[in-house]
Amino acid sequence: MELELRHLKAIRAIAETGSLNKAAGLLGVAQPALSTQLKRIERALGGALFLRDRSGARPTPLGELVLERAQVVLPAVQELQDEAIRFARAMGSVRRLRVGGTHGPLLGGLVDKLTTAYPDVSVGLHTAWSVAEISSLAAAGRVDIALIGVCGQSPPPEGDRLLWQPVGTDPVFVMLAEGHPRAAERELELAQLAGERWVSAPGDGCFGDCFVAACSRAGFSPASFYETDVAACVHLVQVGTAVGLCRATLPPTPGVVVRPLAGAPLSWRHLLGRRPDSPPEPVATDILGHARGVYGEAVRRSAGFPAWLAEHPEFGTASWPGSAAS
Repeated sequence: MELELRHLKAIRAIAETGSLNKAAGLLGVAQPALSTQLKRIERALGGALFLRDRSGARPTPLGELVLERAQVVLPAVQELQDEAIRFARAMGSVRRLRVGGTHGPLLGGLVDKLTTAYPDVSVGLHTAWSVAEISSLAAAGRVDIALIGVCGQSPPPEGDRLLWQPVGTDPVFVMLAEGHPRAAERELELAQLAGERWVSAPGDGCFGDCFVAACSRAGFSPASFYETDVAACVHLVQVGTAVGLCRATLPPTPGVVVRPLAGAPLSWRHLLGRRPDSPPEPVATDILGHARGVYGEAVRRSAGFPAWLAEHPEFGTASWPGSAAS
C-alpha cells in the first residue's frame, strides 16, 4: 500500500481527538473501517503508530515522526490546492497579455514562454527603443507587462504608477572583432581601449553619460561614441570599425568576442513592470517567474558569463529576493 494524503489526514485526526471513535466521527467514516485502515497504514510504515488503551490513543515514537511530517505535508498540499484554484480563476479572467519592451533576446524569449504557457490567451507584442515610451504605455494600461533595462542603479520610469520587479543584473561587457589585438585577453581594463571608437545599441536614460563618466575615471575621453541598431552595431564590431558595449547576456555572435571589463564599471538591470492591479495575482508572479527563467537561459547561453558570475555573485540573479526595484 502506498501512503496517501487521506492516510495522513486519518493519522492526524486520531492524534488530535485521542480516540479512534471520535476521529471516525470527525472523518465521517465508521469506526471499524478507520481501525482497519490504521492497521494497513501501520503495516505499510513498519510499526504501530498509536498505543491504544481505555484512556484513548497516544502516538508512539514512530507515530510522532509521521505526525511531524504530516504537519508539514498537509498544510503545504492545501496551500498548493488553494493557490491552484486562485490561479485558475485569475487565468480565467485574462483574455490577452500585451507585452511591451525594448528590443533584445529576453523580450522574444518571454513572449515565446508566455505563448506556450498560456495557449488560450492572446499574447501581443509592442517594441520601442525608448524605455520611457514602454513604461508610459504600461502606466496607461496600453500594455500589461513592460520588460525594460535601466543603467546601474538609476530608477525606472513611472515609479509612482508601476510596480517594478528585478529580473537580473548584467555587467556591461565589450565586443571586439575576433582579429582585434586584445581579443585573446581574458579581461580588459577600460583604459586599454582608450583610443578606440565606440558603438552601442540606442536607448534613453543615463547610459551614455555613465559611459563617459567611466572613461573619465579611467583617464580618457572616448574619441567617438555611436548609437545604432543592434545589427549595425555588431557589423561595425565585426569589421573592426569600432569596439561595442553590450550586456553580458549577449548571445554568441560570429566574428565577435565578448570580454568583461575589470571592476565592472557599468551595469544594466533588467526589470519587469506592471500596474499593481493587472495582471491579477498569482498570474503576475507566474509571468515574473517566466521572465526570470528566460534570463537564466540567456545567462547559460552567453560565452564566458556563467564563469564570470561565479566570481561576481552580486550580479545575475542576486537582486531576485527584492520585490520592487527603484
